[in-house]
Amino acid sequence: MSNYDDIINLPHHVSAKHPKMSMYNRAAQFSPFAALTGYEKAIEEAQKKQEEAVRRRNAPVDEVNNMSTDINIERNEGL
Repeated sequence: MSNYDDIINLPHHVSAKHPKMSMYNRAAQFSPFAALTGYEKAIEEAQKKQEEAVRRRNAPVDEVNNMSTDINIERNEGL
């Protein structure tokens, strides 16, 4: 005898007190919701600020790299 043999063939319970919930309302129980309102926007703003800070920090390095590339091009053209 398995664990459910005593109840497997019983009829499905239908409440006499509570009306049957509509499929729409049942689905709404499981739909995603925003537990932290505004969280995504705050993350996006923080990411933009961080990316801009990285760009500003790397700006002098990028300029030096571009100058170095220009110098190498000029040297190769002179050969």
